[in-house]
Parts: sequence; structure tokens; C-alpha cells
Amino acid sequence: MPVQWDVGYIIKKREQNTPDKTAIIFEDEPVSYRQLNQGTNRCAHYLQQLGIKKGDRVGVLMLNCIEFLECYFAAAKLGAIFVPLNWRLVGPELEYQLNDAHCRLLLFHDAFLGSIDPIRTSLKVENDKFIYCQSGNPNMPACPNWAADYHAGTDDKPVAEPVPDKPIEMDDDLAIVYTSGTTGNPKGAVLSHGQTYFKCLQTAMYVQDNQETSANEVMVAQMPLFHSGGLFIVATPVIFGGITLVMRRGFDPDEFAQDIERYKATGVFALTTMWRFILETGKLDQIDSSSVRSVMGGGERTPPSLFEELAKRGLYMQQGFGQTECSAMTLVPKEDIERKMGSIGKPGFFAHVWIGDKNGKELPPGEIGEILAKGPTVMSRYWNLPEMTEKAIVNGILNTGDLGYMDEEGYLYIVDRAKDMYRSGGENVYPAEVEKILAGHPKVSNVSIVGVPDEKWGETGAAFVVPVMGQEISEEEVLAFLQGKVARFKHPSKVYIVNELPLTATMKVKKIELKEEYVRLQQQ
Repeated sequence: MPVQWDVGYIIKKREQNTPDKTAIIFEDEPVSYRQLNQGTNRCAHYLQQLGIKKGDRVGVLMLNCIEFLECYFAAAKLGAIFVPLNWRLVGPELEYQLNDAHCRLLLFHDAFLGSIDPIRTSLKVENDKFIYCQSGNPNMPACPNWAADYHAGTDDKPVAEPVPDKPIEMDDDLAIVYTSGTTGNPKGAVLSHGQTYFKCLQTAMYVQDNQETSANEVMVAQMPLFHSGGLFIVATPVIFGGITLVMRRGFDPDEFAQDIERYKATGVFALTTMWRFILETGKLDQIDSSSVRSVMGGGERTPPSLFEELAKRGLYMQQGFGQTECSAMTLVPKEDIERKMGSIGKPGFFAHVWIGDKNGKELPPGEIGEILAKGPTVMSRYWNLPEMTEKAIVNGILNTGDLGYMDEEGYLYIVDRAKDMYRSGGENVYPAEVEKILAGHPKVSNVSIVGVPDEKWGETGAAFVVPVMGQEISEEEVLAFLQGKVARFKHPSKVYIVNELPLTATMKVKKIELKEEYVRLQQQ
């Protein structure tokens, strides 16, 4: 049989080349590349026994774990389409995504039995294809009688490579990854095997540009695997590169910092909000982080003070930009972190990114427009949404939905999400611009601004501010901090001091919930 260049080939090749090397350290237990591929093959044979064929959708609702990766690579080897589900969703939200993708099978952790049981009769999942997996928590319930046990089904299966029922091509669908759903119903971005290979290559080139190749690379990253960043920017490229990934079920800032020292991490990946939590623990001042050569992450609203705090500890964070529809678009070179503060970097080797007008025509440096992207890492389409696909991708060009500009050297700067912009007194206001300034206040831990109705100006800003732990801040202090830093019409007219912001699992602020909270506060 000819070689299948599916994503499952990555883990097969890793077993051939570096069988005994540690692939994953999960909850302090090492798993070799041989063990990971053999577990993948057992899972693939089990899926075939259950009747899963090329093109079938396989849903997975799990915390980070080895079984998640086994099922992912197994589905890839069979040509099935992997559908990772956000474990923070509630029943109706899970029902929508599972039925929208028409998943034939659902593999889920015991921790989510309470979410699945009430909706299972409404799902299109076939009755014999509910698969239950223990998460390692002894307090979780036993496998229900309407589900099959994952390990009981896989443990006796052969470790030989599976043979798919049909050949798998590079353009075939690999996964459907639903957007965070911060506004409206989430959309399923369809990602192919070929696109995923290019993401691995692009990420590898980012890392290669920053550090020497080493057989002892260790990456510490606690992104959730259900998210495109966790699965396609961290886990898959790390395995592709033969690196060791330190992985835990979930993110704990204290433990994250300790893992950097414990496993002599050479690379670290964390989002801006994660770094805030990590810095608050004080653990970075108690560990040896001298092994770290590459720090990636950031976010749209990363204040200079956060870069400075990390740099004091020898951690020089390179901010990047990507989204579910097109991952790993840009990254700031390590040598330009300070010189290009505020930039999200230059486009990667396989990503053509530019600023365009409404017709896609490239705008000159410094002019704000839509961030457009083209290349082999752009998604194939939105699942079952041809009209939305046609709006998002025109002639192969993806409109990211973000507004930004490029400087004379080709460095990209995000202004805001197009949908977050509001008009106050006829002027465009980009909340992210004001949020970045407020995030630099020494008493501010996090902040988010939304546009709300205003009788005088049409719309104005409402700022929700989370103070640093142990600090108090007033509305007057917030507004005073903006004086002279940004035009008066951009100042929020309402300031609310809150304990926390509603976040998605990937630390994005749910602005639609903030708008709902504003309405509720107005009615009090």
C-alpha cells in the first residue's frame, strides 16, 4: 500500500525515528513516542471496529490527556474528521456543535457525564458510539450502562498500523474546530491535513529562527487541546519536531512556573492573561528559568509592563498573531521585542498577510484597514456555512475580521476586532487602543471596553476593570490615567470595577456577556 501523507503519519514516523524519546510528560508521567503511536493504533482499530470510516465525524469532550492525542492521531490515520469540543460549554451548546457536525461518535471524560447525559437522546451520535474515559479522578462516577469504556475497547487491540477504508489526500478534512463563540453561534472552521503540515513547518521555522536545534528541547505549555492554539500551534508541531511536551489536565499558574524549572524547559508558550496569573503567584522569582531560550504567546492587549516584568526574569516574550481560521500568521523576532513594542510581528514564511481596503487592495504603511491573509495555512471553509465561507474567503483571501496597520518595515499592529469598533459622535473608537493604555496602570490586572448605546453620542464606552490582587482602584483613577494619552472622545463614559471578566477557555474576553452585564446594571 502506498504511503498515506495524513497527519497520523507524523506520529508513525516519530516512532520509527525516535521510539524511546519522551513525547509527552503528562502529569509527571513520561510517555515515549513508541507508546504514543501504539496507543494511537489501538484506538484506530477500535474506531474501525465501531464502524468509523473516512469522512465520519468523531467528537471529543476531554480535558488534556494522552487519550485525547491518541484519538486525534487515530482519526487522522483513518481519514475521519476530528471534532474537539470546548469543555466549558454547557449542554445546549454541546448539543448544537455535535449535531451541527453530525458526529457519529463521542469520546468524553467522566468529568462531563453531567453535561452529556441530559442531552444524549437529542444527539445524532449513534447509540453504540458513546465512549467513556476516566480522567484519573477517583471521585468520578463509573462508566454508565449506555456508554462503552475507552480502555476496555482499546487495550486488546493490535499495535499494527491501521489501513483506512479509502485513500487519504492532503486536501482531505482533518478537523472541525469551532470558534470561541464570543458573539453569536460558533462556526466550525474546517482544517485539512495539508494545512496542518504547513502550520507545523511554519511553527518549526519560527522556533528554528530563535534557538539552536537540540535533541533535548522541552516545551511547557498548558493550552487546552480542544483549541486550535493548543492542538495545532503547540501539540502537533511539537510532536512533528520530536520535542518533549510537558502537559497537564489544566492550567495552574503556580504549577506552570514550577514546571519550567522542574523540566528545564527550553520553550514556553502562554497567553497574556496566563502570564498575569503566573506573575501574581510570585513563583517566577523563586525558580531557575535559565534553560528557557524561547517564550511565545502574548495577545492583542499585552501592555509593555508585562514584557518588562518577564524580561526582568530573563524571559523575552515574542508576541504572535493567529486565529482558528488561519493559525500562526505572525511572530515578533526575538531581537525586535523592545524595538517593535506593540507589534504582533512579521508574517511567517507560509503566510501572506497585508492590510487591505474594502476591495482587498493593499494600503500604504500606517493606514488602518482590514487584516487579510492568503496561503496554505488558511482554513478550507466553514462547516455547512457556504454563504459565510464566501464572505470570509474571497478568491482564496481570508478576511480575518481584525483591523490593523503595517509600518514601513512590514511589522503588523492590530487596532481592534472590526466588530468591536464603535462610533461615538461620528468618530471610530477602537476599544483595544484604550484597553492597552489602561492595562499599563499599576493597579489594573485586566480591562475590557465595550460600546454601549448613548443618547448624546450614539455610542460610548463602558469599561470593566479588574484591579490587581490586593489593590483598590476608583473610577476617577481610571479616567485620570487616560488624560493626555488618548483623545477625549475615546474615553469610556462608564467605569465598573469588577472581580473578574468572563473569559473563554483560551482567555478571550466574552464581550457579549459584558454588554449583557451593562444592560443588567442599567436596570438596577
